[in-house]
Amino acid sequence: MTQSTVSSAIVEPYAEALMSVAQSNKLTNQIGEDVSLLLNLLQTSSDLKDFLVNPLTPADAQKAVLRQLIESRVQKQFFNFLLLLIDRRRILFLEGICKHYQALLRKLNNIVLAEVTSTINLTDGQRQAITEKVKQMSSAAQVELETRIDPDLIGGVIIKIGSQVLDASIRGQLKRMNTSITSTS
Repeated sequence: MTQSTVSSAIVEPYAEALMSVAQSNKLTNQIGEDVSLLLNLLQTSSDLKDFLVNPLTPADAQKAVLRQLIESRVQKQFFNFLLLLIDRRRILFLEGICKHYQALLRKLNNIVLAEVTSTINLTDGQRQAITEKVKQMSSAAQVELETRIDPDLIGGVIIKIGSQVLDASIRGQLKRMNTSITSTS
């Protein structure tokens, strides 16, 4: 088994179990917010992430840190889930489980994630225009934008929705022109 196969064999059932608990307690969106909070903490603090995923870190220490950082800020069910991950030595899959939960929540709420790459920060008007375009393309009720900056695009944007990519960047246009010119020669 590859690392990816092992990871998804663990990540998906745990994320689905968390979704099941959230649904049975009518807390899907609240736990979604908790998941976002935790992912944000992990992204902003590599020390926290390294501490939690290190198999040599004692479980009691991991639990103590989580109690201090987030116990009072998250749903009780989510916090208990985190403790379960520590007890079962699955905390190293935490980030993947959280991201998969977010994907399940988006599907449940008919929300599409659009990954937008541009050369500069988008204005509110540009964000709104992209959101409307994605809604039309996907028939989604809502759109979540995840933006990234890539100065190598030269200009324009690349929008990725699932496996579909809309490349409206100058770099993409130049590549297409180059391919067109080289294929005709």
